[in-house]
Amino acid sequence: MADPALPATAEPARRVLLAAPRGYCAGVDRAVLAVEAALEQYGAPIYVRHEIVHNKYVVQTLERKGAVFVEETAEVPEGSIVIFSAHGVAPEVHREAERGKLATIDATCPLVTKVHKEAVRFAQDNYQILLIGHEGHEEVIGTSGEAPEHITLVDGPADAATVQVPDPDKVVWLSQTTLSVDETMETVDALKGRFPNLLSPPSDDICYATQNRQLAIKQVAADADLVLVVGSKNSSNSVRMVEVALGAGAGAAHLVDNASEIDEAWLSGVTTVGLSSGASVPEVLVEGVLEWLSERGYADVELVQPTEEHIQFSLPKELRRDLRAEAAAKAAG
Repeated sequence: MADPALPATAEPARRVLLAAPRGYCAGVDRAVLAVEAALEQYGAPIYVRHEIVHNKYVVQTLERKGAVFVEETAEVPEGSIVIFSAHGVAPEVHREAERGKLATIDATCPLVTKVHKEAVRFAQDNYQILLIGHEGHEEVIGTSGEAPEHITLVDGPADAATVQVPDPDKVVWLSQTTLSVDETMETVDALKGRFPNLLSPPSDDICYATQNRQLAIKQVAADADLVLVVGSKNSSNSVRMVEVALGAGAGAAHLVDNASEIDEAWLSGVTTVGLSSGASVPEVLVEGVLEWLSERGYADVELVQPTEEHIQFSLPKELRRDLRAEAAAKAAG
């Protein structure tokens, strides 16, 4: 029995370290707004090739508003409007749309477009391009399509050890924008060990939003017993954030689409929960997790914000034209 004369041992205060920046980046915001603007301007249905962004909630919300998501351009009826996702598409997809008499809205993130342009320029200069990225990711497929005969995919340091190039003095690296900064530089270092004259892109291809979210999650993870990252499992940047959190010292880290996927057992012995979200995640999902945690005693929320973001991108230029008239004219022609 405890001695009543002794003060009771107070339980450590539970808290949430909320990372910032988090959630929507400028490219994702632009892409989602493009679908919403097209639906408002032209009415449903508006077809979207692949998920506009890799988030289940966003896709389902847009479907309820009248967006129709398809895997291939051939699934879009002749004379319709189709939007290309934020991840970008290969030139052949644009040609498919033209053959299908479709009006198109290109919602590719401008930072991805920058990588596409770099690939074209280096290919024209006869460089072999080592594209650091994950096989099968839509962004990698789109970039590779710009110059397939000049691009070799390098999926991590292990690939770097075996990749072959025609001329080791004419080689450059580019990267998928949503990778971990640390993972990418590890691969670059491995490539430089084999190709001392490896050229780097004129600017860092890993997007500012990916870097900022990883920087914030590193700071949060250093003081967190548990880190929760809100994001879908097919979101590359969200998956990377979990990996970065674990590498930065988090006791545990999990990726969840929303609060319903949190296992309460994860909170056992946890005083500090770190929380962030991937670049394709709307803030409403983070608010849902904060509410869930508050109900379980984690009501104290501290913001961890090592940097700020002020970048915005304008809507795709195609939304300024009358695409319905254009689509009808193509179908008639």
